[in-house]
Amino acid sequence: MLRRHALGLGASAILATPTLVRAQGAAAGYPDRPIRFIVPFPAGGGTDTWARIAAEPRQAELGQPIIIDNRGGAGGMVGTEYAAKVPPDGYQLLFTITTHIQSPVVMNRFPYDPVADFAPIGRLGTTAVNFVVGPKVPASVTTLAEFVAWAQGDGGREVSIANYAPGSTGHAFGLTLAREARLNATQVSYRGEAPMLQDILAGTVDGGFHSMAAAGEMVRARRVRPLAASGARRSPSLPDVPTLVELGYSNRFIFDGFSGLMAPARTPRPIVERLVAAFRKAAEAPVTHERLLRIDTVPSYLGPDEFGSFVAAKLREWTEIAQELNLRVES
Repeated sequence: MLRRHALGLGASAILATPTLVRAQGAAAGYPDRPIRFIVPFPAGGGTDTWARIAAEPRQAELGQPIIIDNRGGAGGMVGTEYAAKVPPDGYQLLFTITTHIQSPVVMNRFPYDPVADFAPIGRLGTTAVNFVVGPKVPASVTTLAEFVAWAQGDGGREVSIANYAPGSTGHAFGLTLAREARLNATQVSYRGEAPMLQDILAGTVDGGFHSMAAAGEMVRARRVRPLAASGARRSPSLPDVPTLVELGYSNRFIFDGFSGLMAPARTPRPIVERLVAAFRKAAEAPVTHERLLRIDTVPSYLGPDEFGSFVAAKLREWTEIAQELNLRVES
């Protein structure tokens, strides 16, 4: 596996095709039927929302419907492994997030190579997550300091911190918050943000780290309370919610996530180029920027080469974080 990673971007950028003639032939009528975005998380979560934002304007550009195919499980690895093995014909693509490089590391299981098995199409944006609490936490708790004081009060109580996937950014942030705030916390992992949010709303767990793409409506309805934000700066829609770094917590909370589109590595170059052009146009459209900003996602398109380099760098960074936190999950 290390050898394949050492090949790095070169392995993902060089798209293997039998011959240029065959590749051009395969792309000549592309696309002539619907395209699927494989989303490795359930419907209703942040990944699903970003995928739909990316898909809608591309349908007109490509002249074919784009179907969202949700395949959750194993921190995103079930859907991603499936996407790595589909026929590389441009009709089944992977729309993914940072768990693409996180889950294999923390589960110590690589059913796919996050770099070499995929041809990057483009990055859509980056996003931070907010620590939110639900009705299980007293309504009087409106700041992170008050949450910590409540958790430590009466001799200390056990709190439950949810995350949208084992080994995800939210999981790492939950562990880090518990350690730095000296909380007696149980980490509870889910198969996506939607089921996690349901349990926070139901009072099954105290809170967790959520994207505004999934939790924004519940935040605006005041059904969950955001106490702090990850990232280097405050969320645009939550200017009164401080970042964890502002509150004195470590720079580990600056790590941010990405969302983007990939194809199987052996997809013919002419098809990839067609997909790249359509994705770039959709990602850079003002209406896309507007929709992303409404859910606190920073529009930050990267083309295939830059996105590939970014993914490889995030894989290295996450491997270091996982080692520092001893972040390992039994798969």
